[in-house]
Amino acid sequence: MFVKAMVIISILFLASIASRAGQKPGENPDPHDCSKLPDFSHLKAELTRVVKEGKDRNGGLGNQQWATVVNRDGIVCAVVFTGPNRAAEWPGSRVISAVKASTANAFSTNDFALSTGNVYSAAQPGQSLYSILSPPNPQAAFAGNPQDFGQQNDPMIGKPIGGVIVFGGGLALYSNKGGLVGGLGVSGDTSCTDHVVAWKVRHGLGLDTVPMGVAPGPSDNLIFDIQNGVSSSGFGHPACKGGKPSEDIVRKLPDTAPIGPKR
Repeated sequence: MFVKAMVIISILFLASIASRAGQKPGENPDPHDCSKLPDFSHLKAELTRVVKEGKDRNGGLGNQQWATVVNRDGIVCAVVFTGPNRAAEWPGSRVISAVKASTANAFSTNDFALSTGNVYSAAQPGQSLYSILSPPNPQAAFAGNPQDFGQQNDPMIGKPIGGVIVFGGGLALYSNKGGLVGGLGVSGDTSCTDHVVAWKVRHGLGLDTVPMGVAPGPSDNLIFDIQNGVSSSGFGHPACKGGKPSEDIVRKLPDTAPIGPKR
């Protein structure tokens, strides 16, 4: 099972570099097109709604959160936060949310979704994707005036953020027709809670028509199967310490916020 998992990840990794999934020959879409994604107001409202559910329903610490969406070309389209100002959230989570969005988009296709947490085990020492972690584009991550962070003119908007992160909180976004349109990243709490919040936000946005994944469903949910440092599936993510445990909440996500076409 572990070897099979590594083969799947390697194929998806090569595919993400070689082509844009679902793009027809001769197509050359505008790399800055964000029309298939939620705008600033929609994303902020949905993130705020989910974060207000608190740690009893999301697990973790009950922190304020950041969220970012990128389009299929990895260009940042919107950056938001939930607190009264940018200082109410972990400042580092702004860029982390963007890199999570970019990672989930980069390693998913029209036919198969990988969340950032699904890549955790393969990125560990001795595994097939060890050393895949990479920093974000500094010209995007550290540009502009901090007063604009999390606003409609956030300096990351319109730029490719890049980077690779392999813990929970990043999900690919799929339209009701099943097409992969970009990625969502959430950060600001434990990585398991970030995943819970991202999952619920994606569901609320109606962008969770996930075609296939490595978790039961099939889906791109987190898998908690690491024992003695080894994931039996090859796609495992560690349980998260700090605050209210969220593992049971994660496992129930396919039932409480089911993926698939909206009826």
